[in-house]
Amino acid sequence: MKNAFNVTIDTPCAAHFDSFTPTAQGGFCGACQKEVIDFTKMNAQEIAHYFQNRATQNTCGRFTSQQLTTYTYPPKKRNRLRFLSSIGIAMMALFSFGKIQGQELKKTTSALDTDTTKIQDSTHQKNIVVKGTVTENGMPLPGANIILEGTATGVSSDFDGYFEFPEKLKKGDVLVVSFIGYTSKKIVIQNENSANNIALKVNLEEDSCVLLGAVSVNQIYSSKKD
Repeated sequence: MKNAFNVTIDTPCAAHFDSFTPTAQGGFCGACQKEVIDFTKMNAQEIAHYFQNRATQNTCGRFTSQQLTTYTYPPKKRNRLRFLSSIGIAMMALFSFGKIQGQELKKTTSALDTDTTKIQDSTHQKNIVVKGTVTENGMPLPGANIILEGTATGVSSDFDGYFEFPEKLKKGDVLVVSFIGYTSKKIVIQNENSANNIALKVNLEEDSCVLLGAVSVNQIYSSKKD
């Protein structure tokens, strides 16, 4: 039974990850026309889960040297869970019929609440233009990534460390600023001046190199008991 696997990069790639177009899981390499998964931001459980159903697929990834090791597949959910879920759904259906009339009476109130919500939402529209400069020790830092948290929308700082976010943001949005070898920083947008000057610091805890390339996944089979 397959219960573990090794992850290696046999031939590291010389491409620069910071030059890739940001994606939801990493960056898109224009040279080989494929997405490079950034595993450096994942823990061991997340890496194992990723490869659980993708072991035979071609994957290009970015790892720290410490992450190129052996992982154990997480246990799969039993079919019994699906059975219990089906029972739960059936029971909910039995009791829901009696609530239909009460729900109809609440529609008018819900409509009024929706109108009020729309009025409130209009005050939180995306109307903040965010731009600024990324620096390190007072010097411009070109090539830093500025990503809207939870999305693949972002931009990189230019030669002077300057950037202008490609879309307008709203109050409360969070930008994640990162660069290899530096401690990432989160910026909560309050107004147009929130990201005027973002200073990153060298990550002194970075004690392993980062490797990029085609991922080799080798299955490990558990030994049979005598």
